[in-house]
Amino acid sequence: QVQLVESGGGVVQPGGSLRLSCAASGLSLDYLGIAWFRQAPGKEREGVSCISRVDGTTYNADSVKGRFTISRDSAKNTVYLQMNSLKPEDTAVYYCAAQRWFSVCSLRRDSYSYWGQGTQVTVSS
Repeated sequence: QVQLVESGGGVVQPGGSLRLSCAASGLSLDYLGIAWFRQAPGKEREGVSCISRVDGTTYNADSVKGRFTISRDSAKNTVYLQMNSLKPEDTAVYYCAAQRWFSVCSLRRDSYSYWGQGTQVTVSS
Protein backbone atom coordinates (compact mmCIF):
# COMPACT_ATOMS: atom_id res chain seq x y z
CA GLN A 1 0.00 0.00 0.00
CA VAL A 2 1.36 3.40 -0.98
CA GLN A 3 1.18 6.12 1.65
CA LEU A 4 1.90 9.81 1.10
CA VAL A 5 2.56 12.36 3.83
CA GLU A 6 2.77 16.07 3.03
CA SER A 7 4.48 18.67 5.18
CA GLY A 8 5.84 22.19 4.94
CA GLY A 9 2.67 24.24 4.72
CA GLY A 10 2.15 27.41 6.70
CA VAL A 11 1.40 31.12 6.58
CA VAL A 12 3.56 33.34 4.41
CA GLN A 13 3.39 36.92 3.18
CA PRO A 14 2.85 37.72 -0.50
CA GLY A 15 6.13 37.41 -2.38
CA GLY A 16 7.45 34.85 0.08
CA SER A 17 8.48 31.23 -0.40
CA LEU A 18 7.63 27.81 0.98
CA ARG A 19 8.85 24.30 0.24
CA LEU A 20 6.39 21.45 0.52
CA SER A 21 7.50 17.86 0.98
CA CYS A 22 5.72 14.63 0.07
CA ALA A 23 7.24 11.57 1.69
CA ALA A 24 6.22 8.32 0.02
CA SER A 25 6.27 4.88 1.64
CA GLY A 26 5.30 1.43 0.46
CA LEU A 27 6.89 1.80 -2.99
CA SER A 28 9.93 3.47 -4.46
CA LEU A 29 9.55 6.72 -6.39
CA ASP A 30 11.10 4.85 -9.30
CA TYR A 31 7.71 3.17 -9.72
CA LEU A 32 5.46 6.14 -8.95
CA GLY A 33 4.21 9.02 -11.03
CA ILE A 34 3.75 12.01 -8.70
CA ALA A 35 1.83 15.27 -8.88
CA TRP A 36 0.83 18.14 -6.65
CA PHE A 37 -2.74 19.40 -6.57
CA ARG A 38 -4.41 22.17 -4.62
CA GLN A 39 -7.92 23.03 -3.52
CA ALA A 40 -9.04 26.46 -2.43
CA PRO A 41 -12.29 26.99 -0.47
CA GLY A 42 -15.29 26.68 -2.75
CA LYS A 43 -13.21 25.60 -5.73
CA GLU A 44 -12.42 22.32 -7.42
CA ARG A 45 -9.14 20.55 -6.85
CA GLU A 46 -6.69 21.54 -9.57
CA GLY A 47 -3.38 20.14 -10.77
CA VAL A 48 -0.35 22.28 -10.04
CA SER A 49 2.78 20.37 -10.99
CA CYS A 50 3.82 16.84 -11.95
CA ILE A 51 7.00 14.85 -12.51
CA SER A 52 7.59 11.76 -14.62
CA ARG A 53 9.06 8.72 -12.90
CA VAL A 54 10.83 7.70 -16.12
CA ASP A 55 12.96 10.70 -17.02
CA GLY A 56 12.09 13.36 -14.47
CA THR A 57 10.21 15.48 -16.99
CA THR A 58 8.12 18.10 -15.21
CA TYR A 59 5.08 20.16 -16.10
CA ASN A 60 3.50 23.10 -14.31
CA ALA A 61 0.07 24.64 -14.62
CA ASP A 62 0.04 28.05 -16.30
CA SER A 63 -0.95 29.69 -13.02
CA VAL A 64 2.34 28.68 -11.36
CA LYS A 65 4.82 28.58 -14.24
CA GLY A 66 8.03 30.40 -13.44
CA ARG A 67 7.21 30.38 -9.70
CA PHE A 68 6.83 26.72 -8.62
CA THR A 69 9.32 23.90 -9.14
CA ILE A 70 8.74 20.20 -8.53
CA SER A 71 11.67 17.89 -7.79
CA ARG A 72 12.38 14.51 -6.27
CA ASP A 73 15.01 12.91 -4.06
CA SER A 74 15.08 9.17 -4.72
CA ALA A 75 17.35 8.49 -1.75
CA LYS A 76 14.76 10.01 0.59
CA ASN A 77 11.78 8.78 -1.46
CA THR A 78 10.45 12.31 -1.25
CA VAL A 79 9.05 14.80 -3.76
CA TYR A 80 9.25 18.54 -3.18
CA LEU A 81 7.34 21.58 -4.39
CA GLN A 82 9.35 24.77 -4.15
CA MET A 83 6.97 27.72 -4.24
CA ASN A 84 8.37 31.20 -4.81
CA SER A 85 6.77 34.61 -5.36
CA LEU A 86 3.64 33.41 -3.62
CA LYS A 87 0.38 35.24 -4.20
CA PRO A 88 -2.83 35.36 -2.13
CA GLU A 89 -4.52 33.30 -4.84
CA ASP A 90 -2.09 30.46 -4.09
CA THR A 91 -3.87 29.97 -0.76
CA ALA A 92 -5.22 26.41 -0.68
CA VAL A 93 -4.79 22.95 0.76
CA TYR A 94 -2.02 21.28 -1.21
CA TYR A 95 -2.17 17.55 -1.88
CA CYS A 96 0.39 15.08 -3.12
CA ALA A 97 -0.89 12.33 -5.44
CA ALA A 98 0.70 9.18 -6.87
CA GLN A 99 0.01 6.37 -9.27
CA ARG A 100 1.89 3.09 -9.67
CA TRP A 101 3.77 2.56 -12.92
CA PHE A 102 2.57 5.88 -14.28
CA SER A 103 5.07 6.88 -16.95
CA VAL A 104 3.78 10.25 -18.07
CA CYS A 105 3.30 13.57 -16.33
CA SER A 106 -0.38 14.38 -15.84
CA LEU A 107 -2.41 17.01 -14.00
CA ARG A 108 -5.68 15.07 -14.30
CA ARG A 109 -7.18 14.12 -10.96
CA ASP A 110 -8.42 10.79 -12.29
CA SER A 111 -4.87 9.76 -13.19
CA TYR A 112 -3.97 9.15 -9.54
CA SER A 113 -5.11 6.53 -7.03
CA TYR A 114 -3.11 7.52 -3.96
CA TRP A 115 -3.50 10.82 -2.12
CA GLY A 116 -2.00 12.41 0.94
CA GLN A 117 -3.94 14.17 3.67
CA GLY A 118 -3.02 17.66 2.49
CA THR A 119 -1.16 20.60 3.96
CA GLN A 120 -2.54 24.14 4.29
CA VAL A 121 -0.79 27.04 2.56
CA THR A 122 -2.00 30.54 3.39
CA VAL A 123 -0.59 33.60 1.65
CA SER A 124 -1.64 36.74 3.46
CA SER A 125 -0.23 40.02 4.68
